[in-house]
Amino acid sequence: MTEIYSTDTDSGTISVLESNGESVYKIASIQVGNAPRGSVRFTSDGRGYVSNTSTNTVSEIDGLTHEETRRIQVGNGPRGLFIVGKEKYLLVSNSGSDTLSVVDLEHGEEIRQIEIGRDPRHMIVADGFAYISLWGEGSIAKVDVSTLDSGDVDGVKVVNTIMLAPHTFPYSLNIDNTRGLAFVACNAIQNIPVIDLATDRVHADIPVRAGGVRAVTFTPDHKYALASLERDNSVAVIDLESLSVTRYLEAGPAPRGVVSDSDGTIYAAAFSRATVMKLDVPDWGGHGVTVIRTADTDLSDPNSEVVTETVPVGFGPCSVSVFDPAAARLARETKTAQAVSV
Repeated sequence: MTEIYSTDTDSGTISVLESNGESVYKIASIQVGNAPRGSVRFTSDGRGYVSNTSTNTVSEIDGLTHEETRRIQVGNGPRGLFIVGKEKYLLVSNSGSDTLSVVDLEHGEEIRQIEIGRDPRHMIVADGFAYISLWGEGSIAKVDVSTLDSGDVDGVKVVNTIMLAPHTFPYSLNIDNTRGLAFVACNAIQNIPVIDLATDRVHADIPVRAGGVRAVTFTPDHKYALASLERDNSVAVIDLESLSVTRYLEAGPAPRGVVSDSDGTIYAAAFSRATVMKLDVPDWGGHGVTVIRTADTDLSDPNSEVVTETVPVGFGPCSVSVFDPAAARLARETKTAQAVSV
């Protein structure tokens, strides 16, 4: 069984969906703080974290019991999160403070804030560096976080700012590790900048048919990138070799977060508060997670059929993440056994 977590901004909840490979259905709703935003980030043993933007806190969630376990005070307007330092630390981008928080997960407290640039949003971490979208500057902050592996909190520092362009409003980004390329979701332009991480420069720009790009993920085989287009109600499918769009998938009204599971099923958070009816998709509307099944689909063929359904969640879902409860349970049992044997 796979679980999908929907961050429901307007409800102040996290909806938990379960997929058994044939159907997807809601199994739980977890109350967190006001205006949660961004994907839930999980440790290997199933502790999840989500930002509460309006209350300047991060909620910790137990992924095995579907309960909030504590809240951690951080900077103003927390948005993006990432777990680093051998799962001992949490990075939090504070859009209202223009800072990056470092949180000690053992003690559940913020231990440092670092100035990184105006209005930071979502981030990705690779090879010891955090890449953080600076919404207010049209750039990406590159932060060395490698020292956290050894517990050196003071060693965290900004090492570069990768310029895009003014008024691009970068919202999030994701990295294709097989090619060393970062794909940036910019809200205000009709293209996706691609950064070569070997040079920290924009390597290419991929045109898309509408603005409002919010998130990028990849298919399990890393042949395609998937980008949500909020103002087009679609997900763009991008061939990673040619860096060109092969087709668009209908994804519900105003999709923001998008993720793919190991079977190739795509989940998109249909954020729109308005209901948009479509005759060919059951219950097509806002406040849902759109499930797009692509296992038997040729994503290079724009005419190949795609099966789609919508699962209702809380109000204003903005992000989605995939969680494996069986793997987390095993990791937790192993960790407990090791602690007992010491």
